[in-house]
Amino acid sequence: MRYDVIIVGAGVAGLYAATHIPKSKKVLLINKRETFKCNSFYAQGGIALAIDAEDIPLHVQDTLDAGAGLCSEEAVRVLSESSRAIIDDLINRGFEFDRDKDGNLLYTKEAAHSKERILHAGGDATGRHMHYFLLQQNPHPMLTDARVVDLLIKDGECYGVTVLDHRESRNIYADNVILASGGVGSLYEFHTNAPCISADMQGLCVMKGIELSDMEMMQFHPTVFVDSDSAQKLLLTEALRGEGATVEDEAGRRFLFDYDERGELASRDIVSKAIYDHNKKTKMQTYLSFKNFDHVYFTKRFPNLYKSLQLLGYDVPKQRVPISPAFHYAIGGIKTDVNGAVPSIKSLYAIGEVASTKVHGANRLASNSLLEGLVFGKRAVEHILKKKNSKKELFFEVSSEIMSLKEDKEKKNLLRRIMWEKVSIVRTKNGLNSALHQINALLNEKIGKLLKFRLLTAREIVLGALARDESIGVHFIQKDDND
Repeated sequence: MRYDVIIVGAGVAGLYAATHIPKSKKVLLINKRETFKCNSFYAQGGIALAIDAEDIPLHVQDTLDAGAGLCSEEAVRVLSESSRAIIDDLINRGFEFDRDKDGNLLYTKEAAHSKERILHAGGDATGRHMHYFLLQQNPHPMLTDARVVDLLIKDGECYGVTVLDHRESRNIYADNVILASGGVGSLYEFHTNAPCISADMQGLCVMKGIELSDMEMMQFHPTVFVDSDSAQKLLLTEALRGEGATVEDEAGRRFLFDYDERGELASRDIVSKAIYDHNKKTKMQTYLSFKNFDHVYFTKRFPNLYKSLQLLGYDVPKQRVPISPAFHYAIGGIKTDVNGAVPSIKSLYAIGEVASTKVHGANRLASNSLLEGLVFGKRAVEHILKKKNSKKELFFEVSSEIMSLKEDKEKKNLLRRIMWEKVSIVRTKNGLNSALHQINALLNEKIGKLLKFRLLTAREIVLGALARDESIGVHFIQKDDND
């Protein structure tokens, strides 16, 4: 089996990339589970863009400000300058964003944006609508229920992948491989990610000596309903706060203004740390209040959240809902250039949440994630199509490594607790060193390759956090009590 392009992952980034590859090319998408089990599907708030040429400098500046000085300005400019054309392309293909009664696009505002520039679809189901639409647009075959467990690399060039398909490993060869496999949610005890987002490709890259970048930059969403048994928690979109929802403690006090003059509209890292700190100081539960919403408007603007919260027993918008921060988005990832190319390995690309384009810096600006996947997915394909492929045919032995052991599940759960308790919103050197010691101990035990992926990714996050002494963006390092 030999392809022109293999795309690993079927979220928005991978699917949009696929739509730009001609049918004449031999392309295969590889998806680990059911197609909807990806982070794109669960994206609620919307997609940001520079509305017009005048808005580009503002969108760029908002993104740079949120990124706290660690963004690549080149990558941010590429993102913003490409955004309007990407949105127009989706609309021309038939995608329907929400509009007012006169047919005008509806823009909303989210935290750290200087103006209303976020489009949405289906009220609070932008990712779901976009994912379904791009699935329909995809002209290429897809291999589902298969996971990539190796990259076929020799002399600094990628020749394909090894897939675990129905418990059997086999090699699939390609001139180019695009990784679009998503983030690291399953490393944390509380997260908003799809259940199968388990940091495989990041860990595999560590094994292959491929550089990861900014792995300490893990974003936690401040408003999540965590009172459920499942690892994936219910995200309460930032658009709620953008349109009037307020954060308050048990006494009904809007304490966020103690931490930032923007209150609920401060950036996610600030709001998450404020909630964490206030809860620790007061021992009070934090709530999201919807009392500023008209009932009819709330049900139409946020229909899915309305149904979900009603089923959980909350009479919204009348009743407030308990919230907590939870892991949400991996800012760091596989290091790439602005074409999605992995610098050290020819014919290998990474796009979307698995990649680090440095467009988000130390803190991702709200609703820039879907846009990033679309923009750099298209650029990766454009880069591939301009190349002349002249690589020789090589064949690799199929790895016989053990993928999982019975005892791995308990160790995965232990890793989730370690990461949540010691490598989350507020970090200390002692906590990070303790986490590193425990992760190294688990790596020295007899484990399957799939767990090894997770542990290696987790270790990169810890090492990145230990290497950065100063707090910046989502990385908040607190002095230990005995310092």
